[in-house]
Formats: sequence, structure tokens, C-alpha cells
Amino acid sequence: MQSVLNILEARISEVMDEVSGQTGCVALVRPATDARFGDYQVNGVMPLAKKLKTNPSELAQKIVAKLRPCELNLFNQLDQNDTKLNFATTGKLGDICQTPEIAGAGFINLRLKTDFVVDNLLQISRASENFGIEKVEKPKTIVVDFSGPNIAKEMHVGHLRSTIIGDCICRLLEFEGHKVIRQNHIGDWGTALGKVILGLWHMCMAEKHGGKPYYENDIEDLKIYANNKQELKNVCNRIYIRHEEDWEEDFIDKRGDGNKRFGPFLNDLKNKGDSKIWENITILYQYVNLLEESLVGLGLMTLTRVKKKSYNNNKENFEYISIPYETLSRHITAMLQKIDDKDNEQEKNAWTLVRRISIRYCQKVYKRLNVKLKSKDIRGESYYRRKKRLVSVVEDLRKAGLAMESEGAVCVFPEGFKTKEGKPLPFIIQKSDEAYLYQTTDLAALRYRVTGIEYERKTYKADEIIYVTDARQKQHFQMLFEVAKMAGWDIKQRTEDPSSPKGLRGAGGGQNKECRTENAECRKEDGGQRTEFVHVTFGSVLGEDGKPLKTRSGENVKLKELLDEAIERARKVVEEKNPGLSEDEKKSIANAVGIGAVKYADYTNNRTSDYIFSFDKMLAMEGNTAPYMQYAYARIRSIERKAGERNIDIERELAGIKTLSITEPSEIDLAKYLIRYGEAVSSSAGDYRPNYLTAYLYDLAQKFSSFYNDCPVLDASADKRPTRLLLCDLTARTIEHGLHNLLGIEVIEQM
Repeated sequence: MQSVLNILEARISEVMDEVSGQTGCVALVRPATDARFGDYQVNGVMPLAKKLKTNPSELAQKIVAKLRPCELNLFNQLDQNDTKLNFATTGKLGDICQTPEIAGAGFINLRLKTDFVVDNLLQISRASENFGIEKVEKPKTIVVDFSGPNIAKEMHVGHLRSTIIGDCICRLLEFEGHKVIRQNHIGDWGTALGKVILGLWHMCMAEKHGGKPYYENDIEDLKIYANNKQELKNVCNRIYIRHEEDWEEDFIDKRGDGNKRFGPFLNDLKNKGDSKIWENITILYQYVNLLEESLVGLGLMTLTRVKKKSYNNNKENFEYISIPYETLSRHITAMLQKIDDKDNEQEKNAWTLVRRISIRYCQKVYKRLNVKLKSKDIRGESYYRRKKRLVSVVEDLRKAGLAMESEGAVCVFPEGFKTKEGKPLPFIIQKSDEAYLYQTTDLAALRYRVTGIEYERKTYKADEIIYVTDARQKQHFQMLFEVAKMAGWDIKQRTEDPSSPKGLRGAGGGQNKECRTENAECRKEDGGQRTEFVHVTFGSVLGEDGKPLKTRSGENVKLKELLDEAIERARKVVEEKNPGLSEDEKKSIANAVGIGAVKYADYTNNRTSDYIFSFDKMLAMEGNTAPYMQYAYARIRSIERKAGERNIDIERELAGIKTLSITEPSEIDLAKYLIRYGEAVSSSAGDYRPNYLTAYLYDLAQKFSSFYNDCPVLDASADKRPTRLLLCDLTARTIEHGLHNLLGIEVIEQM
């Protein structure tokens, strides 16, 4: 069934067309902000009056005259069997609303009829799975790119928003009926990998030396002497000398081949536990990163080998060169560009090992967060090196005359982007050393998703691609979308009919009927069906001091530790409130409340805004929090348990309902709000804003609380109790669906 908002919008817009003689009028029906003035308000009269250069109040009166039901005595004289009566005899809104009222300079207030509300409630109660919410008329194939952590690094609080907001968007779009393809574009190709592989080499050498791993001592020294140049130089020289000696010693056939120690070490790692290796990986990354920062400006050069571009089989295929010691990890990263070369087998084995362990770690975090990202959804940067996808990006942009060399790098210069000095801003797609960048992989990924993405053994062409990232990447995605359009890579197929409709994705969607977000690109001219690109941005998570959330030592807060603390704090609350629960019950409730609190607190904020992270606020039992919503749900379910104790058969009473008795103000208020669930879902999906949904759920819980305080349920009279039981049941089901199905937050039957 259609939402009330959509029905009102369609009917009133039609009347506005009739009255004005125009076409395409928009009623702009919105929920009333103050219940004293009605349930909905029509805001489109004033803009139309301005266009017609007429008095908005007089125009509103003409519109209301068409909307208003006919006088009762006239209606009684008409033939009740005339099939043409419909809205002509009752007015366009006679079956839905009471007589419309004009307010101010052209606003029209609408109040729903109780009979209409009752009919909708009964329909919703029978639609057990979808609450009577219609699927979209024309489903889209939508790719949602979110989370995207870097391998070899622990997920931190900065990954929280992309991960859970992206997951919520996917759930909303799927509920609307779209084909959603989740994509986890992990950073598994780049400088971080070079650092981790170098770190693993240090781990190998530390085992050779024995005792406490030398890199742990080195980390302490590098931090202690960070502000003492001479001592820092001495530490770096000591590390450098040891490195040179270890490198020279680690070979069997050819100098620097690593076959004596590093190769066998990597093979042994495959048989060790992932958790132990993971702990070391994060420390090793930190070590190499800190060391390279400390080496800058010291002028230390280290020997390494590179493969010759051409050589005879009978001659040495490597040459030995000196490079700045602080650039060694970047040299290893460059080797990864040719990872399938048999001479880079060690680097490939190290990369494969680190990637596998990192993905397993991320999947554990996703499971804790109840995020629907699976291994099948991972398509990282490394995927696009296959089939020469990165090569073709550069070559095709060159052939099209869009890419050119600039200071040794290959760049595209999209119009409208300038540096601080006012010069054209380059979108670099290949560095001077021929290495590819994330700009290149982003273009390759976009192109792949538009022209044919393989997913679950099928091939799809995206109608829409949504990127969920930090707002600080706004310019990158603006340039990415512009370069794609310049190259024509937003065209998924050619068609003879370029007039394909671009309307709302779903009934009652966002305000902008074509793009709906601040950073969307929609085009269907030039005879092509073009994919829509959308950048969904979000703000930062801040600490109590108003600065980005960090640990006391200034490091990013690890997501695992943040979730652990949330559960621990929730457990303390459970212990205080319900010490008599079993250990399993306490653990289950603490997990649901702790994780739910973190997610719900994020969702309640406008995604484009920064917000202050506060355990005390998010775990509070009052206000718009997960614990409050979980308690509200559990409270309603407790009514059902009490009914069972009193031998009240709720299922039998609800099964026999054919009509409802809704007379009390709080009953009517709750009933009207229950039938607006579809509007909340649609607006959240249309604007990619979970806070619209959390606001609805919180208001629903508040209205239920008022109803429950005013209206006895189990002690109600026989004619009232079935109606009130149905209101309880629908409220509980709606809260459960919103929290569990759409927000990915667990509900609790008993709290």
C-alpha cells in the first residue's frame, strides 16, 4: 500500500494542476511540525502563487474547495451506485482527511480521519514482513562502496562511521526492493604493504638474533630520543649497521635473494596462529613507520637489488643500487607492482599472508558490529591489477587526449579544480616511477562497476554507485566523477531512447528528485544510459575535548578496544540493574546493549556533522539511546508475558480483529504515527540518513509510553482490549524491524 504522504502528494498536486491550469505542480506535503494544527501540511501553494503572480491565500481557498468533501445533504441526493462518484462526491481527500484548513498566507493543514487510520492499521497488521510498505516500482542495481580498511592495520574509530552507515544504507535500499551489491574496497596495495613486508623481514632477523625482539627496543629508543638529534642519529646508525649486516648474510645463490632466512621464515609463518602474527604485524608496521620518520635528513644509503630491464639468460639479471634508507619500504612497494614475477615470490608470499590474516581480523569486527560485509564483498585495490585494468585506465585516457605527462607523472586536469596558487589541479593516475595510485584503482573500480561487475556468479551493470567516506575526501570524489564523465565511463550502455525516466528511487524519497544528495552526478543525455555517482559524506568522531578521538598517547582509538569498553560498561549497568540474571543472560544483554549503544549513537547524529563520543550519554537509559529503545521494546514484550500469566490468549484476540476501537487521544496519536513508518524508511533511504529513522523510532517509543500510561491494556474492557493489544504488537514489531533489520542493532526480549 502507498504511504499516506505519497497519496496526499499525488492527489493534491493533481488538484493544483486543475486549479492553476499548469502541469507538474508539486504540493510539497510534509508532516506537521505541531500536532495542534493537524497531521500534515501543504507547503506548495505559496511557490505556485508566486509563479502565477496571484494571492496565495485566494489560491489556497480554490484548492481547498476542490479538496473539501461535498455537503452532506447534497451527497445524500446523489446516486450511491454511481461508479463515477469516487472523489467527485467526497472531494479529493474525502476518504482520507477531515475538512482541510487554511493557515497563514497559503498553508493548508490536514487531519487524517480515524476510519482511514484504522483501515491502514489493519492492513499493516496483516502484512507481517513489510508493514504494508510497497517495493519500488523500478528497482535499481546499486553498488555501495563502504568500510574499506587498509590491510595490516587495525581498524580504528575512523572506520566506524563508513562501516555502519554504509551497512544501514544497504539494508534500507534492499528493503525498498533494489539489488544491492556491497563492495569492500580494501587498501591491499600500496605503501603500507611495503612497510609491513619490510617489518616481517625485521621479525625474521630478530628471531635470528634471539632474545627480546630488537624492534621492540628500537621503538622505545626512537621515541625516547625523538627530540634529541644526536642520540636519535646514533640509534638510527646502530639500526642501519645491523640491517646491512643481516641483508648481506641472508642469501644462498645470489646476493640479496633472501633464501637463507626470509624465504623459510615466511613458509613457517603459514603454520603459526593468526592472532600471534596479527599482534606482531601491527607492531612491525609501527616500527618501520617510526624508523623511516626518524631517518629523514640523515643521508644514510642502503644497498638493494633491482631487476634489469633486459638481460641475457647467461648473465646476472639483477643490478645492485644504493637508495636512501628511509625509502626502502617504497622500493618494496614498487616490487609489488610486478608481484607475479617469480623473482618477487617472497614479497608475494608475504603479501598473501598479511592480506589473509587482515581480512580474517576485519571479518571478526564486522560480525561483532552485525554488519553484512562478507568475504565475497571484498574487491580490494589489488583486484584491479588483473586483466591490465590499471594499464588500460592510463592508456585509454592517454588515447582520448585526456591524460598527459606533468613533471614525469601522468595526470588528468578536470576543469574547475585549482591549486591554492590558482593553477590547474592534477588528478594523478601514474607516478614518475610508473607506480599506480589509489586514483587509478578508483577509476578502474568505477569503470568495472559500470560496464559489468561480477557478483554471486552473475554480471551486473550499476545504475548507481554510492561511496560512503569521510567528508575530507570530497574533492577526490568530485574529481574522480568528473574524470569518469570526461572519459565517458559513466555510460553503462548505449540506447536509442535517452529519455529514460529519472524519478524518485522510492515512494516518498528525498527532496531532490534526481540526485538527492549534495554530491551526486546524474546524466542521461547523448543517447546513453548513464550511471549515477553519489558521494555520501560524514563528519568526524570527536573526543570530549572537541578534537578527533584519540588515545592518551595521541594514537587512533582501535575499534576493537572501543567495542570491548562499550560492552564492559554495559555489563556494569546490567550487574547494577539485574544482578539476579544468569551469566549467559548478562553476557548476551551486555553485548547487545554495548554494541547497540555505539551504533545507535552514531546513527542519531546528522551524518554530515561531527559528534562527540561519550559512553555515558550513549549508555544512558533516558533519551534517544539504544538502551532506551531496547528497553522500550522489552517493556512491550513484557505485556505479552503478563498476558500469558493471566491466561489472556493474545493470538486469538488479534486473529479475530475486523475493526478497531480507537477513541482516546493517545491511542489516536500512536495509531497515526504507526502508519507513518514507511515514510520514515523512505526518507532515510532517499537521503541516506539513518538519523531520520532513529528520530522516528524514538518518537514512536515516546508516543507508546504516553498511550500505555493513559490506556489500560490487559485490564481494558472486552471491546477495547483487542485494539490496544494490536497497538502494542505493531509498536513492538516496528521497533524491532527498525532496530534489527534496518539498523543492525539487536533487540532484547527481557532487560
